[in-house]
Amino acid sequence: MKNKMYINPLVKKILIQYFLTILILSLILGGTPLLLRRFLLQRVWQDYDFFYPFLSFVGDNLTAIVVAGLLLIWVVTTIYFITKMASYLNELTQGTSQLLAEPEKQLYLSSDLFSVQEEMNLLREQNNRNQRAAKEAEQRKNDLIVYLAHDLRTPLTSVIGYLTLLQEEPDLSATSRARYTGIALDKAHRLEQLIAEFFEITRFNLTTIVLNKEVVDLSLMLEQMSYEFLPILSEKNLTWQLAIEKNCQATVDLEKMERVFDNLIRNAINYSYPNTPLVLSLFVDDAINITLSNSGPTIPPEKIERIFEPFYRMDTSRSTSSGGTGLGLPIAKEIIDAFDGTLTASSEDNLVTFTIRLPKNQ
Repeated sequence: MKNKMYINPLVKKILIQYFLTILILSLILGGTPLLLRRFLLQRVWQDYDFFYPFLSFVGDNLTAIVVAGLLLIWVVTTIYFITKMASYLNELTQGTSQLLAEPEKQLYLSSDLFSVQEEMNLLREQNNRNQRAAKEAEQRKNDLIVYLAHDLRTPLTSVIGYLTLLQEEPDLSATSRARYTGIALDKAHRLEQLIAEFFEITRFNLTTIVLNKEVVDLSLMLEQMSYEFLPILSEKNLTWQLAIEKNCQATVDLEKMERVFDNLIRNAINYSYPNTPLVLSLFVDDAINITLSNSGPTIPPEKIERIFEPFYRMDTSRSTSSGGTGLGLPIAKEIIDAFDGTLTASSEDNLVTFTIRLPKNQ
C-alpha cells in the first residue's frame, strides 16, 4: 500500500484560506448582481434617468462582467497568497541561517509559524545536546588514551629495568633472581592486560554483540565464580556473603554472562573498603534478580547516572591498574540489554549496589 502524501499543517492551512477566500469573494460577486437587480426592479427606469445608461450597459454585459470579476478575484487572491508564502519562506530561510550561525540562541518566528518554530527549536536543542555529548565522549576517550599510554609505559619500564638488572648482575642469589623474575613477569602480565584493553576499546566501538543462547544454571555459575575470586578478595581482606537461590535456570549466552559477572565483581573489588564483605544474592519472582553490593565511597547522583557511559571513570586520578578503562560496566549493560534485561546501579550510605533483572525461562 502506498503511503499517503504528507502535507504540512501550515501549507494545508494556507491552501484552505486560499480556496475559501476565492469561494467567498466569488459568491459575493455572483450574488451582488442578483440583489442589485431585485432592488432596481422596484421602480421603472426611464431613458432620461441619470443611471440608466450605466445600468443598461451592465445588464447587456452582465455575463462578461461576472467572468472578468471572477478572473480578477483569482489573480489578486493568488498574488496575495504567493506573497504571503514568499514571506514565510524568507522567514524560514533567515531562521535556518540563525540556527547555523547561533545554535545556542532561541529561534523566534511569526505567530503563523509557531508550530514550525517549536519544531526547529526542538531540533536545535537536540543537535546541541548531541554535539555536547560527542565532545564529552571524545574528551573522555582522549583522556583514557593518555591514562593507558602512561600505564603502558609504567609496567614496561619495570620489565625492562628488572630484566636489565638480571642481565647485568649474573651473580645475584637464586632468591633475588627468582623475586626479580616474578616481579618482571607480573608487570608483563599487567602490560598484556592493558594491551588487551586497547583491543577491547576497538571491539566495543566497531562490533555488535552476537549471542549464542543456551540454558544455564545461574546459581551454579555464581557460586563457582565467587569461589574463583577468593584469592583476589584475600588481597584486600574482603569476604563473600552469599544468598543464592538454587537451580535458577536462564536462557543466556554463557560466555557473555560470565563476562558480565566478572566485570561487576572486579569493579566491586576495586572500589571496596578493605576488610568488608561483598554481598551477592539471587532470587526469582516475576523475573530473575541478581544483586551485588560492596562497601565503598558513596557515588553522587550526578555520577551514578553516567556510570554506564563508555570511557567514563568516576575518579580520573586513579590509574588503570585500579580503575580500569571505564568499559567494564558499559559492556556489562550492553550484554544485559541484549538479553532483554536491565542493569541498574544505586549508592547511598557508603554502599554501592548493582542490580540485574533477567526474564525468566518460559
